[in-house]
Amino acid sequence: MTIPTGTALITGASTGLGAVYADRLAKRGHDLILVARNGAQMEELAAKLRADYGVAVDVIAADLTKSGDVTRIEQRLTDDDAITLFVNNAGMSLNGGTLENSAAEIETIIALNITAAARLAIAAGKAFGARGKGAIVNIASVLALAPEQFEGVYSGSKAFLLNLSHALAANGRDKGFHVQAVLPGATRTEIWERSGKDIDAFPAEMVMSAGDLVDAALLGLDRGEEVTIPPLADEGQWKAYHAARLAMGPNLSKRDVAARYRVNEAV
Repeated sequence: MTIPTGTALITGASTGLGAVYADRLAKRGHDLILVARNGAQMEELAAKLRADYGVAVDVIAADLTKSGDVTRIEQRLTDDDAITLFVNNAGMSLNGGTLENSAAEIETIIALNITAAARLAIAAGKAFGARGKGAIVNIASVLALAPEQFEGVYSGSKAFLLNLSHALAANGRDKGFHVQAVLPGATRTEIWERSGKDIDAFPAEMVMSAGDLVDAALLGLDRGEEVTIPPLADEGQWKAYHAARLAMGPNLSKRDVAARYRVNEAV
């Protein structure tokens, strides 16, 4: 598929995957709107991108755990008709396990990974639907499919984003916009250090570079994929998983209790 060049708005754009997306999309000719908390770091990146690729780059310093800042970005997505691509990348991980964090820390990760991500994806979907064009890239995680392997709030937030992507993709098919969920595995970015984890503790063969991840994700977007899993070699495994989920659909809501849950009074 062909994404209109236009402007790409990227959250979490100061470092990691967001900064790599900014570089790759600028190289493709997209003007950019970079969103993150660290305005100075984004200004440095913006100056380099302007010099390297000759694109326009706007910087918005925003803390997406704060509702008012999310509202500002929603408004930009709504009002700026030049935006044709939204990369919903901002996210965080917890330091420690599910039962080792405070209520405030749980609220913060939910505010960023779920509330802000959902509000902005929905705002983009409404705007792109009204324009009849555009694409949303939601950065989820392979942990959406493997919640037992890591901290449960983070993996749950990524499962939420995958579910939201499926629903928005179904809406977008009729309204002219595309939605892609990207599911990275372990990827070498700053999120590990920020959450007190050592990425080098993983076997080297498990850790992908941020550049390789983004390049693969963009190839998946070009191909029109709705779910892209860059580390997964056997696409048939995903297709079988997805087909099994869809096959359950007609059987998930019935008037009668399934026979396996009926008490056998004869026993």
